[in-house]
Amino acid sequence: MTTKYVNWGDSKVKLTWKRDPQLPPRKLITSVHGICLQEEKLLLVNLNHRGWDFPGGHIELEENPEDCLNREAYEEGYVTGSIFLLGHIIVDHTENIKWDASSNYPKVGYQVFYRMDIDRLHDFQAQFESAERILINPGEVIEYYHDWNELYQEILDYALVLK
Repeated sequence: MTTKYVNWGDSKVKLTWKRDPQLPPRKLITSVHGICLQEEKLLLVNLNHRGWDFPGGHIELEENPEDCLNREAYEEGYVTGSIFLLGHIIVDHTENIKWDASSNYPKVGYQVFYRMDIDRLHDFQAQFESAERILINPGEVIEYYHDWNELYQEILDYALVLK
């Protein structure tokens, strides 16, 4: 497990990566993300107003985490494939003095991560929130992803060795 403190706005939040073959409680999962790979190349999507990122996003009420990743990977990257659970980031607001019970997020929530083995690149339409997609060598990710950190590196490293 790797832990890092980050500033989200003017709030201090504790993030901890945990490899885990089990999903956290569904009601505490706030988002789902995918390390999407095709022939050892990493998919990044250029999200409007955020820059390069992994496909992913907020889980909708009627979705399970797998459905969420499949939807987000298609909407943002126009890809489909097989997915495998990697684990989750624990998003802990316990030390965040700005958090309150009326927040949209739980005091302790989870961002779930999967590996997707891309089996099809569909025509890119840019109809949702991404302007473009690229497949890169995973070692080049820090040249694109402006908020890259040791948690993401640990997740990527694990995804790359998982077969």
